[in-house]
Amino acid sequence: MSYAPPIFYNTINDIPSTYWEQLGCGTNTYYTPEFLRAYEVANDDIVFRYIVIVNAQKEAVAFAATQVVTIPIETITQNIKISERLKKMINRLFCNNSLKIMFCGNIFLSGEYGTFIKEGEDTNAVFHELVAALKIVMKETKKLHAVFVKDFKEKSLPLTDQLKDYQYAPMKVEPNMIITLKPEWKSFDDYKDALKSKYRVKANRADSKSSDLVAKEFTYQEIDQHKSELQALYENTIANANFNAQILDLDTYIILKKTFGDQFIVKGYFLNDQLVGFLSAMRNGGNLDAHFIGLNYGLNKDYSIYPRILNDYVRFGILYGAKRINLGRTASEIKSTLGAKPQDLTCYTRHKRPFLNSILKPFIGKIKIKSFKEHAPFKK
Repeated sequence: MSYAPPIFYNTINDIPSTYWEQLGCGTNTYYTPEFLRAYEVANDDIVFRYIVIVNAQKEAVAFAATQVVTIPIETITQNIKISERLKKMINRLFCNNSLKIMFCGNIFLSGEYGTFIKEGEDTNAVFHELVAALKIVMKETKKLHAVFVKDFKEKSLPLTDQLKDYQYAPMKVEPNMIITLKPEWKSFDDYKDALKSKYRVKANRADSKSSDLVAKEFTYQEIDQHKSELQALYENTIANANFNAQILDLDTYIILKKTFGDQFIVKGYFLNDQLVGFLSAMRNGGNLDAHFIGLNYGLNKDYSIYPRILNDYVRFGILYGAKRINLGRTASEIKSTLGAKPQDLTCYTRHKRPFLNSILKPFIGKIKIKSFKEHAPFKK
């Protein structure tokens, strides 16, 4: 199969609707132009570019989304598991400055949402076309330091490991934590009945300690009304995260709620009329995917805001008949107490300049993800 030269777009609105129809990617919400547009419109400090691969007949067969962001080097090195000596070497190598990095994938989502290949195509051939197109974008992006292609599940590695041929280095990142829901769980009580006693007590304690909180699902108008509070709670939470590439402008959530209605969920938690926490989630096929949360850490211990949020993700998953709940990355141990299992993810990275890339590759190989104690909360 031969392919025409790749087509590049600076805005999602310029991609013809016929290409989306030919790709047939609309069953996954994260590949719809409406979803991608929300992030582009609300986050004007990010440079978005999109790639469409077309065959000789000018039919779209693949798609990729990229974002270019600027990240302080300390943000990258401070929480990765390498020696202090290596951290200092990397910081000095980049003169302790910020890095301009291009991500292939959605930097605000954890999962394989950067590339899409149409069903029935020669995946190997098309993947190489995508990588070649990515190289063109890399060359055209001025002052770019590195490229980061994210987040691939184990079953994708036979395909994506071909990135090594293009001098990309693979690296494990924190896993997604996935709860698989059983069809017989029709209520939260059914779910709790499947838990061992100590974990059932834990779930009940979270609900009991958070009983003073008033919980409310937001309309898009209410997200707009509480936007500054939501933004502050979200930024408070990501400040405690191991790594965060970019701060999301929560105007994105206003657009998503207006566009997707009940499919996109934002739930706020109030204490004495003060917003002290929120969760967000997207229903996507058989999945309920946790998006960002926010909480007041000063009140978290007394009111179990975060454990209550996790309980409510389970409630939403059961309510909407999801097969899986993707609780995302971070706080892996506490998520495992609810029955979430790790789904390993691999990313690939390379420096734009070949010489520096050859120096950095051995360091990338030394990066280890933080381990955690995995619980087994369900009865045998």
